[in-house]
Amino acid sequence: MDKNTINIDLSKEYLFNNEVDSCIGTGRMGLALQKEYQEQLKFVQEYIGFKHIRGHGLFCDDMAIYQDSSFWEKRELIEFNFTYLDMVMDFYLSVGIRPYLELGFMPYKLASGEQTIFYWRGNTTPPKDYDKWKNLIQATLNHLIDRYGRDEVITWPVEVWNEPNLPGFWYKADMEEYFKLFRVSFEAVKEVDERIKVGGPAVCGGSDKPWITAFMKFCHDNKIAVDYVSRHHYATSQPQRDGHYGYAELMDPENPDDGFPDLHSTREIIDEYEEYKGLPIHVTEFNTSYIPNCPLHDTNQNAAYIAHQLSRLGDDNVAYSYWTFGDIFEEGGVPYTPFHGGFGLVANGCIPKPTFWTFVFFKKMKEAGAKCVFKDDTTVVVKLPDGSFKGVAWNMSLKRSGNDFVNEYHIPVSEEGNKGAGSEEYVLITNTVDEDGCNPLKIWHDIGEPAHLTKEQTEMIKAGAFPVVATKRLMKVNDKVAFDIELKENGVTYFEIRPVKATPDRGYDYARVMQLN
Repeated sequence: MDKNTINIDLSKEYLFNNEVDSCIGTGRMGLALQKEYQEQLKFVQEYIGFKHIRGHGLFCDDMAIYQDSSFWEKRELIEFNFTYLDMVMDFYLSVGIRPYLELGFMPYKLASGEQTIFYWRGNTTPPKDYDKWKNLIQATLNHLIDRYGRDEVITWPVEVWNEPNLPGFWYKADMEEYFKLFRVSFEAVKEVDERIKVGGPAVCGGSDKPWITAFMKFCHDNKIAVDYVSRHHYATSQPQRDGHYGYAELMDPENPDDGFPDLHSTREIIDEYEEYKGLPIHVTEFNTSYIPNCPLHDTNQNAAYIAHQLSRLGDDNVAYSYWTFGDIFEEGGVPYTPFHGGFGLVANGCIPKPTFWTFVFFKKMKEAGAKCVFKDDTTVVVKLPDGSFKGVAWNMSLKRSGNDFVNEYHIPVSEEGNKGAGSEEYVLITNTVDEDGCNPLKIWHDIGEPAHLTKEQTEMIKAGAFPVVATKRLMKVNDKVAFDIELKENGVTYFEIRPVKATPDRGYDYARVMQLN
């Protein structure tokens, strides 16, 4: 087995802006009224605690906000119904998460056409009356301010539409019409409160560069002080369809067209304008595959690939939102099985997938004063103010190769001023997620891939869906500690190094108990 030696030099600092908890994606807003949805989000918030949640469907008809009774009343009568909106917002805030408001899709009675997308038929045509669209936005925001307070609501970002560069999401992918929508929406929000952050164009890959280029020129020419630029990032090839599923291959993250170089191009385009230089970038959707029925999403391979993504996404972006937190999701219809390749970090039944733990591990590294002392393509290590260390290591493969390896770490622990600098003993704590020790998909497969889990089956799969925890005492040698972490293919390991001071009870001898002497 190959071994890599990693020597930590505390005089060096690496770029690592860890915004792992900035935002999370969700199925359309109306799904938030379901019990299973709420249980999954509570579970995610307990372990990770995302700051914002973004999804489609704010203005779709199942939320019932826009009501036009003109036909029945024989006069123009536009009303707004916020009953379901209040229920959803109350729930979000009760679990410590704030909405990231995506303005879309079009209410049927305000739509200019019949085009829809997804199983739940979200209308993706422009408004037939832009003044009524503006009134809808302002009425909604003013209601939210009345209910939750202005100081609260101004912290909720607003994004105009979703992926208008795709004809399915925006009629004919009409760029000029989208720019009109953006300008009207931007002005509508700013008239309510200019402190609310508004951004776009929320484009996906393929035509992201020309769209972002044109969007920045439009904002420049029209003197629009856009607050942030948003885009999406997916990392697989076009899927091959087979039955209910789509099978996709992972892209090389260094691919100029699909990887980090493409993401960085957004930074370069924005910075061409002096007034927008340094403007925040939000990746409001990212994942491996862009379809909700890709089995890759349920795998350890997905977890290792996303670990690499999380190590780099903060290089250019101040926020990045995984699509999505859970598998209550209906773009292609109601799923047939608990493991159906859904986008979620959590499978139905509140079963955490391997990628869930990747997010937990990166969140554990996010502490005040954390300094990144090492980062490469397999590891991130941070040093905390108390002198302890935390890290995540992964073995990412684009295609199965059978390549396992060992990382051998050498970490200085006697830097002056560190709490515990005089300790001779340290403890290594590891949490490992790999195909052998934390693989709920395999358990489901081995028991016959039941479409409808019994309570007993659900609990069994859950029991095998948690990391393997291990500990080891380390002795300081030459002011350093050294240890190995074996990384199986598609494995992810979280580790901590802490000083240990033994405080045994009178007469207790661990070595004697374990017959070690």
